[in-house]
Amino acid sequence: MFYKEERLALFIDGASLYGAGRALGFDIDFRRLFNLFARKGRLVRAFYYTTVVEDQEYSPLRPLIDWLEYHSYTTVTKPQREYTDSRDRLRIRSSIHVDLAIDALRMADQVDHIILMSGDGEFLRLVAAIQRRGVRVTVASSLQTSPPLVSDELRRQADGFLEIADLVPEIQRLRLSDPDAAAADDEADKAKRGR
Repeated sequence: MFYKEERLALFIDGASLYGAGRALGFDIDFRRLFNLFARKGRLVRAFYYTTVVEDQEYSPLRPLIDWLEYHSYTTVTKPQREYTDSRDRLRIRSSIHVDLAIDALRMADQVDHIILMSGDGEFLRLVAAIQRRGVRVTVASSLQTSPPLVSDELRRQADGFLEIADLVPEIQRLRLSDPDAAAADDEADKAKRGR
């Protein structure tokens, strides 16, 4: 449940949201996603967290990150680190969870409601800590994938749960020939001017 007068902050675990979109078979339109939450309350800030491969000249994430930064998102990137485990196997360490948790705790004093787009159970204590500050937390992930992408404990701890599959009509990337795409672009421009 959202209230129009609420100050909202959106925290997106990029890998988790990408995984949900892929599992549900759709591409996310980040402009439409931003506008969805801007209509639900006063969206103070939208954060996007992702990891990038170190020492890679070109990253396929770079155009998305640039677009997000230009369109009112705050992006936080962290390099993926390679290491060799005890069995001499090459592994990749990549996590933005600490960065997201620190930013969410800092933001908790400035908002009424936080939307966490991740189903990772590692965020359970973060959600509880934010709630102790009097801030409501909604988790957005999916139960409709196999296996479910959201930790049952995280879903139960949150004040609300948004099923990403239910949001598809509102956040799916539309084809350019689709007449609704032009309307969505117009709405995004209006929302941006109103900020």
